[in-house]
Amino acid sequence: MAPGETLAILKYEQAGADEAFDDLGLRVAMPSRTDEQVSLYVERGLTDRLTLQGKLGWTRGEDAFVAYEGRGPVELGLRYAVLRGDRSVVSLYAGAVLAGEGRNAGYAAPGAGTADLEARLLAGRSGAFRGQPVFAEVQLARLDRSGLPDETHLDLTLGMEPSPGWLTLTQVYAGQADGAAMSPRWLKLEISAVRSFGDWRLQAGWRESVAGRDSPAERGLVFAVWRSF
Repeated sequence: MAPGETLAILKYEQAGADEAFDDLGLRVAMPSRTDEQVSLYVERGLTDRLTLQGKLGWTRGEDAFVAYEGRGPVELGLRYAVLRGDRSVVSLYAGAVLAGEGRNAGYAAPGAGTADLEARLLAGRSGAFRGQPVFAEVQLARLDRSGLPDETHLDLTLGMEPSPGWLTLTQVYAGQADGAAMSPRWLKLEISAVRSFGDWRLQAGWRESVAGRDSPAERGLVFAVWRSF
């Protein structure tokens, strides 16, 4: 972010599951569960290379054994642009997470976990495809977690502007938790569309687990309001 510029995203996320991936990656039936979260993500440019980012929210959910409602995870960190060109950028992020009162990992029970440290490498490039603006981004992260297994994340994003004022996003969220007997894995696909109205944007999409191991097969809606100022 440029110095003094701010982006705020208010997002609603829903995740439901009545199946899970077993230790062989096969889908099996499980007691149904639902999880919902409303979060506010904010990033603000501090210098030409340094961006402050944070996130907080509220979450609730229930399954056959428990119902919960309370504060979601609180995140705070700094992102530094290591390399930057006309069409490419490489950044490093370091931050901390205070666990929330709900599910701090999709495979864990509500309330499990206390605090995390995160290191993330981000690389993105913009260009054009058949005359339309596009961009691609790769993020690789390592989480040092307390009360939960450490995790490795790989997030991919492909964005395209098919017409003025419209942006389509295809995103992949993959990860694996450390473990001996159980090493949960997940691979989720999210497709959404974003419509611009000046400094405002509206986003609507769908997220679904397409593969995994020892983790729920989640699916649900995503809605968000973006504001730049």
